[in-house]
Amino acid sequence: MRIQASRGSMSLGESKGGLPPDSVVDTEENILRDSQRLIERYHDPKAGAFVQIVLAPCSPFSVTGELMKQSAKMAREYAVHLHTHLAETEDEQEFCLKKFGYRPVPYMQSVDWVGQDVWFAHAVYVDNEEVKTFAQYGCGVAHCPSSNMRLASGIAPVKEYLAAGVKVGLGVDGSASNDGSHLLGEVRQAMLLSRLKEGISGFSLSNDPNRKLMTARTALELATRGGAAVLGRTDIGSLEAGKCADFCAINLNRLDYAGALHDPVAAVVFCQPVRVDFTVAGGKFVVKEGQLVSIDEHKQVEKHNQAAKHLLESR
Repeated sequence: MRIQASRGSMSLGESKGGLPPDSVVDTEENILRDSQRLIERYHDPKAGAFVQIVLAPCSPFSVTGELMKQSAKMAREYAVHLHTHLAETEDEQEFCLKKFGYRPVPYMQSVDWVGQDVWFAHAVYVDNEEVKTFAQYGCGVAHCPSSNMRLASGIAPVKEYLAAGVKVGLGVDGSASNDGSHLLGEVRQAMLLSRLKEGISGFSLSNDPNRKLMTARTALELATRGGAAVLGRTDIGSLEAGKCADFCAINLNRLDYAGALHDPVAAVVFCQPVRVDFTVAGGKFVVKEGQLVSIDEHKQVEKHNQAAKHLLESR
């Protein structure tokens, strides 16, 4: 797999006014030391890299402003990217105003967290000026539609981001708030949620020549070119000469897509997503004829179930 591995961190525990329990936070010294270790050991800056490291303090709820500043300083010294969760919920706005004196986006500006090397997950609760800030500084957004729906967090202003020229990719957030992590499913959710947002705002499905609903192709672009742009990678995201051979392939000659083959690109997004038949990373098969080629899938499922059982029993 090709991976941008985020070194997450939490330093602001409950006793200091943060969200996470004190038992899961670490000292800022340890976090920064380990961040440096991981970058120096694993980060590959070259085009075509399979492993790159990202520094990713978790959220304004869980880290101090000083850790944000020091993480940004280290990331820029090593030319790695920065990532955090931002403006996901309304109560985050209240927290940031009370704790730091800023709304979430201006708070990011105050700790040097804006630029081409930064992307934010969610970014649901932003105003028009903050959208312009993202566009002006080149910040990216990882839109997480399934997670936002599962947690009833709201709907990110993707249409406004795209109109302003903000880089937008897709994310699943995590297994705890997604339960599927199916990226093609996320493409479909992004398209449908965008259309729902238009409906909520009073959009009519009459033959309005000015209607601008998100298309299947736009949704796919978020997942491919958009994701690459958010990660700051020019070597992936599209099939072009000189880029990495990263792609997936789906056999549409199956019941799932029957009747939709007049537009195969739209069919892949509008129809319920399936497991892909082939996935290739760097010109090598990861999935072949629907099966992972490098690991025993059934054994991994068994190990995962055992680990989940152990976690539940230890609570």
